Amino acid sequence: MAAALGAGSGSAGPPGLPNSVPGHTALPAVAVWEWQDEFGRWRPYRGSVCSFIEQALQAPAQKGRRSGAGLASSSIPLGQADATLAPYVIDIPSLMQFRQDTGTMRSVRRHLFAQDSAAGQGIVWEWQNDEGGWSPYEMKVCVFLEQAFTHGLRHVDLSSLGYNYDIDFVLLVQTNKTSRFRRGIQRRMDTPYPVTTATGPLHTAVACSCQQCLLNSGTGPITTRYRHSMINLPSSSAVPQVSSWTAALSSSGLGFVPYNKPTLSGARSAPRLNTQSAWALPQPGGAGGPSPGLSASNGVSVPNLPVEMPKPSKVNQALAVSPNEHEQVVRKYLEELRGAPADEDCIICMEKLASPSGYSDACECKTIKPEAVGQLTKCQHAFHLLCVLAMYTNGNKDGSLQCPSCKTIYGEKTGTQPKGKMEVSTFTQSLPGHQDCGTIQIVYSISKGIQGPEHPNPGMPYTARGFPRYCYLPDNEKGRKVLDLLRVAWKRRLIFTVGTSSTTGESNTVVWNEIHHKTEMDTNLSGHGYPDPNYLDNVLAELAAQGVTEACLRQ
Repeated sequence: MAAALGAGSGSAGPPGLPNSVPGHTALPAVAVWEWQDEFGRWRPYRGSVCSFIEQALQAPAQKGRRSGAGLASSSIPLGQADATLAPYVIDIPSLMQFRQDTGTMRSVRRHLFAQDSAAGQGIVWEWQNDEGGWSPYEMKVCVFLEQAFTHGLRHVDLSSLGYNYDIDFVLLVQTNKTSRFRRGIQRRMDTPYPVTTATGPLHTAVACSCQQCLLNSGTGPITTRYRHSMINLPSSSAVPQVSSWTAALSSSGLGFVPYNKPTLSGARSAPRLNTQSAWALPQPGGAGGPSPGLSASNGVSVPNLPVEMPKPSKVNQALAVSPNEHEQVVRKYLEELRGAPADEDCIICMEKLASPSGYSDACECKTIKPEAVGQLTKCQHAFHLLCVLAMYTNGNKDGSLQCPSCKTIYGEKTGTQPKGKMEVSTFTQSLPGHQDCGTIQIVYSISKGIQGPEHPNPGMPYTARGFPRYCYLPDNEKGRKVLDLLRVAWKRRLIFTVGTSSTTGESNTVVWNEIHHKTEMDTNLSGHGYPDPNYLDNVLAELAAQGVTEACLRQ
């Protein structure tokens, strides 16, 4: 099967890099951008969002572009393509998606597919998630499934793509080959992805070993039993060899890493691309000068769109808060430096600290100069003061700051969780792996409502799917400590937020907020139950990342 059906994709890095591969002629292709969720799965952005990203990359150089970097736009605000993605910015040099209100960073990638593939035709294959909605497969799987479907095959095995699933096109079901758990699948038409030019070869087989795939390919789903375990992972010999970072870790004996949360140790720690790499996106404007827009035979036409950050004045008006109060928060936690480090970058705007802030044209402030640089008092990481101000005014504006580099919290961090109820009870039945104690049951109840000024779309309704939600902890000393800290997190509105569901893709809905809960008692086949010997330690670490520690219990 692997030899008969090709995935039909290639991969490429950011623009401005050498765009020619000796011996290969330019071929039409479609570009698909994807982001990596906390389980290591790649999720494609919609075709319209990918078109916006491609257009931004080909637009004339933006104000403040660093000379010699070769980037048309170093950061791309996705809210201009889709209002539900307003908090998200893609940083091109590091290939990271940055969420401005929470500081969460996720990897992104760009893949090229044949123009006659599923991506070029706007065909998306999806699987039914636990909430009854539909989640898209990563695009290389969609392409593979579409090829098999059009060839009239009845069954295909996804193991060649790193997935432990069989697909039945007759019954339209996906079956886990280990647990035999079945899910529905569907084929859906959507907006075709934007056309570009591929100067290197596209894939001709599933198990491609070209340099681009080894460096920038996707991974299959992680073994669900270990989804929430950060230590005592299975040895690499027990893990299927897949590509990208999973394969790199497996080869060194570390096994799977469950959460893709980069740890940044300094202002220059954001991952960078090698400028000598053979990866390439189109040069801005191409050889013929700036393009008026992308257009191709598959019907995708992308107008020129400006790329700039929205000014925070609308948010300020909604909150009725003086901008001076925002500046006071910034100056409370940062000390202004007299001389900026010449060789360091501001990881918020990705400009040199010695250069003016990249947000100087999007953040109005009379008392902070564009070239002003400040250093956080505890962790000593340095940023443009205007960049920190822009990050704060686009966030929760609760009087606290979180270092975007090391995640150190200044002040008391609060969230945007809607109003609701948290109820706790206990019973004698034990959880698997905790036979020496009873069980704590937590019930969260949140109803639908109207978004406030702190939410992505103030004044619009939000939904609350799947409530009440039942969660479980062992009724032992550590479990009770986690419960006490969850109570603190609940009061600080940190457990849920309003955003876009990573499983259903629904926007303006109540979603979990990076503090994982166990929602099943008797099995861990889904990764959301027991036994999981490392869960309590993991959730304590996640709570600490939100500023909720044992010190809070002593206050």
